[in-house]
Amino acid sequence: MAVSQDIQVDEAVLGISMRWASAERDGDTTLLATLLTDDFVGVGPRGFTLSKQGWLDRYSSGALTHDTFSWDDVQVRVYGDAAIAVGMTASKGTFSGQPISGRSRLTQVLVRANGSWVIAGMHMSPAPAFAPVPE
Repeated sequence: MAVSQDIQVDEAVLGISMRWASAERDGDTTLLATLLTDDFVGVGPRGFTLSKQGWLDRYSSGALTHDTFSWDDVQVRVYGDAAIAVGMTASKGTFSGQPISGRSRLTQVLVRANGSWVIAGMHMSPAPAFAPVPE
């Protein structure tokens, strides 16, 4: 199957991806709940997996907060009703009261369901130590 050459579709996928980044930064579980499929699986930078509810619970419990969170250098490829977005995240915040910061390479898998794009899965890998963290 060929990669999409449809700029509007590519922009729609990128728009969902950027809305996800804003929701992550703000800990907006209401928006995140609409952006993730019910069977969503997230793979964290240390190999753990989280269901949609587990992903949301990190914020609703107060365990995870971000002072900064960015999603940059995003490349989108669309294959019919599926898409891949690959980019870099950078964040500073706290998890369970402990400071966290770092950069990760993130791959999102998006699907078109009922005419809308949603995120079915994500996989994070730690970025090289030389990648700067935002101030």
